[in-house]
Amino acid sequence: MTTETPFIRTLIASKLDMKNLALAFVATAVIAIAAQISVPMFPVPMTLQTLAISVIGLTFGARLAGFTLLLYLAEGAIGLPVFANGGAGVAKLFGPTAGFLWGFAGMAFLTGWMVEHGFSRGAFRLFLAAMIPAALLYVPGILGLWSFTPLELTGAFKVGALPFFVGDIVKSVIAAMAVAGGWSLLKNRKSAK
Repeated sequence: MTTETPFIRTLIASKLDMKNLALAFVATAVIAIAAQISVPMFPVPMTLQTLAISVIGLTFGARLAGFTLLLYLAEGAIGLPVFANGGAGVAKLFGPTAGFLWGFAGMAFLTGWMVEHGFSRGAFRLFLAAMIPAALLYVPGILGLWSFTPLELTGAFKVGALPFFVGDIVKSVIAAMAVAGGWSLLKNRKSAK
């Protein structure tokens, strides 16, 4: 199978250079802002983080997206208030929402990997590349809730997955449409030259 080029890779070099490092830092700021836009729920708040992560995965590709999310986790671990509701600290990476936080790196990497392997063009393919990793995020998220709270596995599913399904579908549609629109603008710009 041929490897496809993600959107950002079309615009800049593919190696981890200063431009990519700067992109990663900007993207972590976007994720941090998205984490603050939340609906308070316990123990897992509903935020726009997954929307930001999907767009990053859809545009950065696997390696840069995965690196970006590891950088985001490191920022939170050293005390920057980048997690939901201004949360920070190493304890967040080993608490009830730890499965979701660690799962974000896997979600970003898998989204980017899917884009690189046949899902980079067309709104429906981009939607699948965003939705499948978003759905798989529930696995570490629910396991984290089950491990770090008194909830049974079914209870962890009820509070860590059920309230988020519809929102994740909507966020995946928005991410896919935004990236498809970016490809369309790029195509139109190239054909105008």
